[in-house]
Amino acid sequence: MSHHTTPTRVVDPARHREEVESEASLRPKRLTEFIGQQQLKENLSIFIQAARARGESLDHVLLFGPPGLGKTTIATIIANEMGVPIHITSGPAIERPGDLAAILTSMEAGQVLFIDEIHRLSRAVEEVLYPAMEDFQIDIVLGKGAGARSLRLDLPPFTVVGATTRAGLLTSPLRDRFGIVHYFQFYTPEELAQIIRRSARILQVAIEEPAVQEIAMRSRGTPRIANRLLRRIRDFAQVLGEGKITLEITQDALQRLGVDPLGLDEMDIKILRTLIEKFGGGPVGLETLAASIQEDAGTIEDMYEPFLMQLGFIQRTPRGRLATPQAYAHLGIPCPGVSLQPRLEMDT
Repeated sequence: MSHHTTPTRVVDPARHREEVESEASLRPKRLTEFIGQQQLKENLSIFIQAARARGESLDHVLLFGPPGLGKTTIATIIANEMGVPIHITSGPAIERPGDLAAILTSMEAGQVLFIDEIHRLSRAVEEVLYPAMEDFQIDIVLGKGAGARSLRLDLPPFTVVGATTRAGLLTSPLRDRFGIVHYFQFYTPEELAQIIRRSARILQVAIEEPAVQEIAMRSRGTPRIANRLLRRIRDFAQVLGEGKITLEITQDALQRLGVDPLGLDEMDIKILRTLIEKFGGGPVGLETLAASIQEDAGTIEDMYEPFLMQLGFIQRTPRGRLATPQAYAHLGIPCPGVSLQPRLEMDT
């Protein structure tokens, strides 16, 4: 698997290592501070109030959608609103059933266990998680071989919040154990503008409204990217301007960062160009496309495609990926089969 392009992309929706601290400072702590995902917020608010009124733990919550849209943030907010601690782990980090048993037996009543990339749990670990989620019990095997015996332990009620970028990879028995399931939508430019204004206040950086709008338009519907661009542009404003983020500085910075007016970077353009120039616009299989641009197929599917599909530049069909006329237009390449006839008639 080659991930060589990933770390340097400024519009990569995945969290960069150095962002953990700065993200924490910008992360909303309460539902009322969280911008966007309106339906999720309204529903969660009701479920949380009801659970608290009954003195129960919240039902298990599954959050899915592309990276950078706020799944971890919502998990933390759920714990804050329930007034309980949160344990944060991920599918790949829980290697053996014993690892999960150790986490579960240390949990106290009502606490939240956040499992990121929950689709990457091994089958053996999942088998331990089912009875834990369903009946708040786990079976622990003591001893080895013929003398081994199984001990059933009761757990205090707790809430699993699972997050995944690939809901299709979840097993149905696991999915069925979540009472609250929500798909994260890309954010609108208006929502992103609100997030950028809020982040600018927290970072104590002056920003002009046209600059806010420009960053919002180029953030690929993703708060993490909006915040990252804001921090990068703040550096340009500090060194090249008076420290205030203006539209001019923003456009200059984004051009230097290789982010086009729709938020596409060179990798997105490479995917579209390859699709159009090498494969005549498709349809082409994901693996073939991945091989020809030397990128991992999973990375293309998780990181690049959701936004290109959101823009209507790529279609997924049973026969493979297709470039749409909009993609041709964006790259300024004439699209075969789209006649210019009607447009000429309109001019006359």
